[in-house]
Amino acid sequence: MPLDRGVCTDVVIRAYRSIGIDLQKLVNDDMRANFNAYPHRWWFDHPDTNIDHRRVKNLEVFFSRHGQTLPVSTQSRNYTAGDIVVWKLPGGLDHIGLVSDQKRGERPLMIHNIGAGAQREDVLFEYTITGHYRYF
Repeated sequence: MPLDRGVCTDVVIRAYRSIGIDLQKLVNDDMRANFNAYPHRWWFDHPDTNIDHRRVKNLEVFFSRHGQTLPVSTQSRNYTAGDIVVWKLPGGLDHIGLVSDQKRGERPLMIHNIGAGAQREDVLFEYTITGHYRYF
C-alpha cells in the first residue's frame, strides 16, 4: 500500500517496521496463541493475518500485553517520543497515533492518519485519550 494511503493503524505498523519490528506478525502470533484475550467484535472465530493488526482495539490489547500501559494524563510532559496514544473520536471511533520528537511549545506533536495520509500535528489533547502505551 502506498505511504500516503491507509488508516491510523498503518502509521504505527509502518513506524515499527522501519525499526525492524513486524507488528503484523507479532499481533497475529499473539492472537493465534491467545485469541480469547482479544476483542471479538468482528464476527470472526479465528485470527485474520490480513486485517487484525489494522484494528485499534487489537493493537491496544497487544501493547497492554507486551509493552507498558502508561497512565492517561493531561500533562504534556508525561508523553515521550515514540509513545502510542489511543483516542476516542467524536462519534465513538477509535484512533491511534505516535508521539513525535517534535513539539509545539511544550506539547509534543502527534504522528497519525485521520484521512489525509500520515501527518505530524498538534492534536495530542484534541480528542479524548483512552490509552497510552510504550513498546520498544
